Order: sequence, then C-alpha cells, then structure tokens
Amino acid sequence: MNDLLLWIYLINGTILINHEIESAYWEEWNLFKLPGKITGFIIIHIPLVFLTLLGAVELFKQTGLGYLLCIIVAIGGLFSYFAHNYFIRKGEEGFDLIISKFLLVATLILSVVQMSLTFYLF
Repeated sequence: MNDLLLWIYLINGTILINHEIESAYWEEWNLFKLPGKITGFIIIHIPLVFLTLLGAVELFKQTGLGYLLCIIVAIGGLFSYFAHNYFIRKGEEGFDLIISKFLLVATLILSVVQMSLTFYLF
C-alpha cells in the first residue's frame, strides 16, 4: 500500500506542478493578488516545488515528514480545485481550456485518494 501511495503522490505532484506551470500562462498572480508579478510567482514556487519533491523522497523512506508532506500536497490539490472553481463561478476568465479542466479535476480526484490513503496508512 505504501508503494501505491507513493505512485499516487508522484502523479498528483506532477499534475499540480503542471497546473502551476499553466498558472503562469494565465497570470495567476493577478487572480490571487500576489506581489511581484511573474518574479514573485516564481519565488513563491521555488520552496513549493522543493517541498513537493522532498515529500516524495521522505514518503519513499516512510518517514513522518513524508506522510505530513503527503497530506499538505493533497490539501494543496483540494485548494487548487476549489479556489479555481470559485473564481470561475465568479466569472473570472482563464483556466477554461480542456487541459486546464483536466488538471483541476485530476488533482481533485488524486488528492482525495491520496489523503484517504495517507490517513489509512499513518
């Protein structure tokens, strides 16, 4: 089961990182009113990507930190899905491509499974 969790984590992390790449295309810093435009956006994402990768290493080693980061990444995926749906319903433009919708729905499903499996195993 730990192997399954690791694979789900890796797939979800990949989906989330790709969503964040796409977020630069949509200039997400404007949506969330983040300072620094693209520079600030990239600076914020350096530790986020590092922690996502660190989570995979620690999850592979089955450490407490790995399970904690696994939960945090799943929460990030849920936040991503629900925040974007909120903005879309408010009429904000963007994230309306098929790939955008796929990434958001995929991370919703993967995050729910990932969180459930993490709590089960931990």
